[in-house]
Amino acid sequence: MATERVDVASLVPEPSTVFAGFIALTLEALLALLYLTEVGSISLSLVVLPFVWINVGLWALWRTEVPAAPVRRRRIAAVVAVGYALVLAYFGGLLDLGYAFVSVPGYDPSYGWYVSTSLPPGFGPAVTYESDLLIVRLFPYQVVGYAALSYLVYVTVIDAAGAAVSGVLGLLSCVSCSWPIIATIVTGVAGSSSAVAAQAYQQSLPLSTAVFVVTVALLYWRPSL
Repeated sequence: MATERVDVASLVPEPSTVFAGFIALTLEALLALLYLTEVGSISLSLVVLPFVWINVGLWALWRTEVPAAPVRRRRIAAVVAVGYALVLAYFGGLLDLGYAFVSVPGYDPSYGWYVSTSLPPGFGPAVTYESDLLIVRLFPYQVVGYAALSYLVYVTVIDAAGAAVSGVLGLLSCVSCSWPIIATIVTGVAGSSSAVAAQAYQQSLPLSTAVFVVTVALLYWRPSL
């Protein structure tokens, strides 16, 4: 029985990737130091973990190539990916029902768009939109992370539909797609207060970060395995 060998060279990052990573880490370190200088004391996880989301997400977006596929298969994959993104956004707290459907005791809503700049880098600058129909909260780390997951799901659906074997592998790996959703439900992110600070300082961040990184790894390396 033949044994498939793994190309070790393919696992070594390209010079352009290393250079881009160095620039990104340097800028993030400067932003973190500037923020710590202003606030004085804060949990280290709130400064570091959002950058883990951003870096891993951008890396996945950069390195993942879309396989060749018919237009119809791409459209189906796009529909699945958009639906997955909406589910992530809802359970992750980026999207919520407006004040015509849900009321928050003691909170005075500010209708329209506004930006919060006092949050740690990665959490902010956070863009919020509040209305009677819809509430949108855009935290940079979640926007980048969920975009990466949705893109990987898009590629996974295209790849899984190409052959019977890859279809089975795609089904197994996409079980992990639900991990970020399950993590947010278990840790109570869904249904949290619409106040930006309450959403930003959820104690579930370490768990959700671990789930995010594992999910990205499974979805990224599954096609090559």
